[in-house]
Amino acid sequence: MTKVTKVNVFHVSSYTIQRFKRIQELLDHLDPSKALVVPGSPLPEGKIIVFPGSFNPPTLAHIALLKQAWQFARVQGSMHIYAALSTHITDKERVERPLLLDRIHLLETVLRNHVRHTGIILFNRGLYVEQAEAVHSAFPQVSNLYFLIGFDKIVQIFDPHYYEDRDLALHELFELADFLVAPRAEAGPEELSILLDRPENRQYAGHVHALPLSTVYRYISSTRIRQGLSAHEQEVPTEVRRFIHETHAYEPPLELQDGIKIDQYGERMRAIESAIKFTNVEK
Repeated sequence: MTKVTKVNVFHVSSYTIQRFKRIQELLDHLDPSKALVVPGSPLPEGKIIVFPGSFNPPTLAHIALLKQAWQFARVQGSMHIYAALSTHITDKERVERPLLLDRIHLLETVLRNHVRHTGIILFNRGLYVEQAEAVHSAFPQVSNLYFLIGFDKIVQIFDPHYYEDRDLALHELFELADFLVAPRAEAGPEELSILLDRPENRQYAGHVHALPLSTVYRYISSTRIRQGLSAHEQEVPTEVRRFIHETHAYEPPLELQDGIKIDQYGERMRAIESAIKFTNVEK
């Protein structure tokens, strides 16, 4: 454990605190059967693409995927695109750091600087079918919903181990949404074609569309970045590097020379939560 003589003091602006409070109020009232958009995002209508993820942290691969989605959208006509965060994570370890508020705020910054006009949508459910139902329930003006996912996720969707009645569940899912599937690691368009050509999957192939992605981005992993930023700094945008260095979100507690242990991100969490409680939103 690293020993230090002092701890850097972090600063969160009053504007950011008020933004946090507005978003927290949305999260507090997020109905499991509904979806919400973060203030400033376009209202979902017509054809939309939703890219679900933890974005912990946002990476260059996330940015590249969203740019490819915009290329798809331009071919299809007028569409809105959203990065999506859920308060429920399915089939993953529970992610608690950074705070969801911090992740939303950081994602807003990254999208604004790198993939303009991309909104953020919030869910209180983790399954694709539940998220699709939430979109159509909250935004009946949406006519076509596409989920943007990696190849590993489409494999899970077709895996019978996840279902009591696979065909019934898949019919329900594909009635509500199509999927844009990007390559992951060594698995690309050829592997997707093989997967869709299996007899049990052929009836759903029309709902699954291959999305190209450069091999440069196929191995980037948010998990590896959390485990050791120094080896993966070039895989995240500048805003993310700055956030990680300034907040110490993924670092273990520091030990001062007097033996006191300081959880720097824990202090930030407590400060943000306290400020939200006692700061009134500007009217």
